[in-house]
Amino acid sequence: MLRILILCTHNSARSQMGEGLLRHLAAQHGLEAEVHSAGTEATFVKDGARQAMQEIGIDIRAHTSKTLFDLPDPWNFDYVITVCDSAAERCPAYPARTTKLHYPFTDPSGGSQDRWNTVRDQMKQQLEKFILALKHGTEIPATYENSPEVTLS
Repeated sequence: MLRILILCTHNSARSQMGEGLLRHLAAQHGLEAEVHSAGTEATFVKDGARQAMQEIGIDIRAHTSKTLFDLPDPWNFDYVITVCDSAAERCPAYPARTTKLHYPFTDPSGGSQDRWNTVRDQMKQQLEKFILALKHGTEIPATYENSPEVTLS
């Protein structure tokens, strides 16, 4: 079984949505994966993330914000995906067998629910490409170029 970690700064928004999306997409595509999220520091899961995910039928209400050190076997992941530049810069060194990817999504915090939903949809598209590449043994997208900045409404 693959182990995947999605890492952000506060484990409150993008990494939480990513964890929910990766679990859902892996199950949907028949890929056995153990998915975790963490932050370089722990805070709380934001309501905008919960609502954005609930709107597409993925329940993350039970998720809690955590650090890498709160996870089981934190140094044993096949893939570590950072979703913000700060986490990418502060990501610890992993064994050579761990593939690190950087998908820097716009921070939806402080924006309207539409902004949260836009970031969620961008993440879903990118993470589905990642899951399908794993499933089919094709090249994994190495990075993600942010779409133009989402405007706050």
